[in-house]
Amino acid sequence: MASDHAFQQPDPNPTKDRGHCEETGEDTGALLFALLPPAPQARARRQVCLYSPTGHSSFRRGLLRFASPSFAGQEGQGVKSRRWSSRRARRHGDAVGMEYRDKLVLAPMVRVGTLPFRLLAAEYGADITYGEEIIDHKLLKCERVINESLGTTDFVEKGTDNVVFRTCPQERSRAVFQMGTSHAVRALKAAEMVCHDVAAIDINMGCPKSFSLSGGMGAALLSKPELIHDILTTLRRNLDTTVTCKIRLLNTPKDTVELARRIEKTGVPALAVHGRKIKDRPRDPAKWDEIANVVSALSIPVIANGDVFEYEDFKRIKDATGAASVMVARGALWNASIFCAKGKTPWEEVKREYVRKSILWDNDVKSTKHTLKEMIMHYSCLELPEGKGVIKCDTSADLA
Repeated sequence: MASDHAFQQPDPNPTKDRGHCEETGEDTGALLFALLPPAPQARARRQVCLYSPTGHSSFRRGLLRFASPSFAGQEGQGVKSRRWSSRRARRHGDAVGMEYRDKLVLAPMVRVGTLPFRLLAAEYGADITYGEEIIDHKLLKCERVINESLGTTDFVEKGTDNVVFRTCPQERSRAVFQMGTSHAVRALKAAEMVCHDVAAIDINMGCPKSFSLSGGMGAALLSKPELIHDILTTLRRNLDTTVTCKIRLLNTPKDTVELARRIEKTGVPALAVHGRKIKDRPRDPAKWDEIANVVSALSIPVIANGDVFEYEDFKRIKDATGAASVMVARGALWNASIFCAKGKTPWEEVKREYVRKSILWDNDVKSTKHTLKEMIMHYSCLELPEGKGVIKCDTSADLA
């Protein structure tokens, strides 16, 4: 966990300034980044130079990436060692499957669950990290690209620079790709593109947003058990990768249990259940008792989701529901160190580490700004100088 490692900060020469960097050719972005205060609970890292394709020219020439110790060996072997072909990935763990008991899980969150945030949550103790939902149509318009400068695998929309999904070897054993779909064959085609770069594929069956519902995706699937069966069995029969799904409560406890049993019969190894119904809003209390009904009815692990805001809530919801594992969304968004058993890190430090990772992994600025604004709105106010500053940011250099 993050608190078990001492952060090794580069030792910038305090006499250097922007002029010195430009005269000598040193990177001003690296200097800017080095001057950012370190997060106390961040992992130990070492310096590796990279090229960032976005941001100011002087800033992007050599942003420093700090690779975690677990990745240091792969870095030492060079870029070629990171070229995970489908054949090689198939030999490295797909058949093993995911373990879903006694896990702390980062929930899928749109515009939040990108690579930097997933890595941040994992450093603080998350065992499984879901990415934001990606629609199958969107992924099918992408091509898989090895980003040698970042050491990532990118799924880039054809004809553009738009990175739809980005992952890296460090998270290979815990990252879950969540897909929005309403069609079994299309879901399979999309899953085949990404399945060897992640630990599992999850089908979103709980999103209540109008976009998902109008497209027959998300919570719209809850009323179509035959289609759910078709999607899940098609994926399971044709993929070596673990396949799961995430649902929310139906109108009655009986309906929820009946659907959960039908899902279990498809052979999925686990089921995530959000303790709210389609009509419920986030302010409405999660119905832990109805999650407990599902747990009692199934033999596979159930991942309970809803109203987890402190580390102690992990145990509370497990005791109340009997769930095998616990998933957290807003509690992690507001402070990713919720996963740390030693207690939360001050949110300002977590925020700073998130910005650091967003810059190092070349995260989309809009995504970074959205996540920062959510943090700030919870603890402070966007009308204060910090909030206004985030709103005005246009580039990674601005965020630094």
